[in-house]
Amino acid sequence: MEWVVLLLVVGAVVFFVSSRRRHTQALEARRTDDLAAVRKVADEDVTRFGEELQRLDDDLLTVTLDEPTRQDYQRALDSYESAKDSVARVTRPDEVRHVTEALEDGRYAVACVQARVAGRPLPARRPPCFFNPSHGPSTTDIDWAPAGGAPRQVPVCAADADRVAQGAQPDVRTVPYGVGRVPYWQGGPAYSPWATGYFGGYAASGLVPGFLLGTLLTPGIGGWGDGWGWGDGGDPSDAGDAGNDGGDAGGDAGGDGGGDWGGNDAGGGFDFGGGDAGGFDF
Repeated sequence: MEWVVLLLVVGAVVFFVSSRRRHTQALEARRTDDLAAVRKVADEDVTRFGEELQRLDDDLLTVTLDEPTRQDYQRALDSYESAKDSVARVTRPDEVRHVTEALEDGRYAVACVQARVAGRPLPARRPPCFFNPSHGPSTTDIDWAPAGGAPRQVPVCAADADRVAQGAQPDVRTVPYGVGRVPYWQGGPAYSPWATGYFGGYAASGLVPGFLLGTLLTPGIGGWGDGWGWGDGGDPSDAGDAGNDGGDAGGDAGGDGGGDWGGNDAGGGFDFGGGDAGGFDF
């Protein structure tokens, strides 16, 4: 009987070790996939911003810039360089927030340049457009809800505010998930640092809506959840594309954008809550 007990013990140990090894391998594979996906999205954003700066540079060729405008323009160039440098150094998904922090600051600087050149007042410092942070600073807040969800107030750019007012779909930023693309808020916790870089700096300012602020400061919860009326956190692939991707830099394009400009490193922000459920806990 002793040898039977010994065999059972040995078998249990072998099964436990094998199960742990498979679990570890699956976890590492998932982390590798998450890193590749979120880095691709950040790379798309950097490329798109570089293209925007190139167009701005073309627009400014015949304009004499005063010192404040030159400073804002240089700030935008520095932010681009910081984002490009940061995305090249990303080795973990949480490091992506440094990329999007720099992009958020750079897009505000671009908005300031455009306002100064046009003789308009400087724009208020507001969170990026909720639907697609690449649209730049939001200009207003609107009530909006996805299909089947309860409405919530979100900061949006003027173009998306007009789309929603006309009954059209907003231009939503989509990200890779599974075999397709989904709205970034359904992409799972791997994209939390990406969103944190865009929105986290406004957590203490009162400019971030309450449901989004709750996500910034509440760790360990995934999915938008039934409590907010944003859906049940189910299979994000059911959501489809939810709008076009606003020309998000053509997929796999690199982060070299519109040239090589010197820059600084952006910091700050808050960490989004994670969890294993898909999406953010807005």
